[in-house]
Amino acid sequence: MSGASKEPQLSEQELRIAANQYGNELKAIASKIGELELQLDEHNLVIKTMSPMPEERKCFRLINGVMVERTVREVLPALKTNKEGISKTIEQLTTQYRSKDKEFSEFQQKNHIRIASA
Repeated sequence: MSGASKEPQLSEQELRIAANQYGNELKAIASKIGELELQLDEHNLVIKTMSPMPEERKCFRLINGVMVERTVREVLPALKTNKEGISKTIEQLTTQYRSKDKEFSEFQQKNHIRIASA
């Protein structure tokens, strides 16, 4: 019965494909984190710039490609909410990245894989 619990050995090509998939997934997650961090920086900059302004002051905001006129009072809370959402998403993606990286490391150890540096 102990033979039934063992996983079948993967061929070298299957191992290479699996390792590439892990690498691609990690790159995609890291890329998305970087993109969101840029958005977070932009939100922080705009919030910092708009905070001292009078609430009645007109400002413009791009919503789904359409420029709309609003007031600081309307835009600032929305920016802060968006900023919080972006921060939470970055946290979730970072957790996902760490989990996938750990899974990849375990896969490498289990299959005795070493990544050659170029």
